[in-house]
Amino acid sequence: MNDYLFEILARTRRENLRRRRHVKAIRPLQREPEPERSERGIEALRRAAGDLPSVMAEVKFRSPSAGTIRTWSAGEGVRVARAYERGGASVVSVLADASDFMGSPLLVRRVSEAVSVPVLFKGFVIDPVQVDLAFDVGASLVLLIVRALGDKALESLMAHTRALGMEPVVEAADAEEVDRAVAAGSTIVGVNARNLQTFQVDMGMAHECVAGVPSERVTVFMSGVRTNDDFREVAQGRADAVLIGEDLMRAEDPGARLSELLGSA
Repeated sequence: MNDYLFEILARTRRENLRRRRHVKAIRPLQREPEPERSERGIEALRRAAGDLPSVMAEVKFRSPSAGTIRTWSAGEGVRVARAYERGGASVVSVLADASDFMGSPLLVRRVSEAVSVPVLFKGFVIDPVQVDLAFDVGASLVLLIVRALGDKALESLMAHTRALGMEPVVEAADAEEVDRAVAAGSTIVGVNARNLQTFQVDMGMAHECVAGVPSERVTVFMSGVRTNDDFREVAQGRADAVLIGEDLMRAEDPGARLSELLGSA
């Protein structure tokens, strides 16, 4: 059995060593916190009574499990992000990982500058230097994965993210990880239907975990939504928001596909 997460984290640690050497070689930036980023991110995802879940639409050109999802070309990530915004996305998620997902921090920056909705910096964040990078490229939200972090590291990275005025989206993949996310003080809890160690999807487990998140927390159903029926099922449940990537990225017109999904519910 492949352990995709182990391999990705090992590479991320090597990349962070290079980032830290680069930071030491230049004059450190003086960053002023921007708390409005956090506020915009939380409110964009929070579901009002009687409304459909918000959609966090993802710019992702490939993945280790699916291979190529959409052909990359210059400017395509920004074109897709703008289409998502027109189609009704409340947040745009952008992969910052190059090796396995054909994303980059530069793409996060370009999307942040191109859309008016909040942007999630989606990567395998395990070091404060990556949080600083997320701030520098304009993200409002930063993904932190429970399975990739010990409790102290999770709490420390959450605090660093908030100190810069961004909000962490704390991703869990089972009930125990949901408990850890809640105990760490997360405002936004993401429940990933995809196991990051095997990349297998378990929609039933994800629905159960979402239902167990305390009602005062903002909850995001992550991964696995591919059909109108999938979206309607999530809409009938507790989730404030749903992250959708592959289904939209495979569509000829991702914005029109998103509009169709929203209309189907």
